[in-house]
Amino acid sequence: MEEEIHKEKTLPEPESRIENIVATVILDQNLDLNLIEARIPDVDYNPDTFPGLVYRLKTPKVTALIFKSGKMVVTGAKSISELVLAVKKIIKGLRDSGIEIVGKPRLQIQNIVASANLHVYIDLDKAAFVLERSMYEPEQFPGLIYRMNDPKVVLLIFSSGKMVITGAKKEEDVKRAVENIYKTLKETGCILGPAD
Repeated sequence: MEEEIHKEKTLPEPESRIENIVATVILDQNLDLNLIEARIPDVDYNPDTFPGLVYRLKTPKVTALIFKSGKMVVTGAKSISELVLAVKKIIKGLRDSGIEIVGKPRLQIQNIVASANLHVYIDLDKAAFVLERSMYEPEQFPGLIYRMNDPKVVLLIFSSGKMVITGAKKEEDVKRAVENIYKTLKETGCILGPAD
């Protein structure tokens, strides 16, 4: 007796990648930016055009904006571990140049920006109808803007299945957001089929 085998068309797994982490680093002290500029080569400091000093690292490739108040804004890291390494290198660079750093720097992640690919085509008209807290005006912008509550992020979703995720505070939030939206789109019939 022959059995009929029904295979459900399997959809590819979604992928995501962190593109940029923006973080603030707080040093509980004031910094002499003129002294830092004098002692560290390859920093940019022009107080007439911008109040912060620009400190760039080659590896990992990050940029720090350092202010007199002891606050830094660090951008460009692709992971939390890369961010921590960059901050350690910046602090070491300051110390090695004779800049006294007292206490331990406090690191706060402000925003993680990631890209994702669901590898499926999405019916954005239907998704806009189904997803609460979404906005889709194709004549203004080709993507659907969706404000997810859990995790609290904003997704820009395109019909190609590609997405941009902003507002995450942890790496896990990115993965969870992609899994949640994929599951929701699948359950509500917004997925049209594989995109690759």
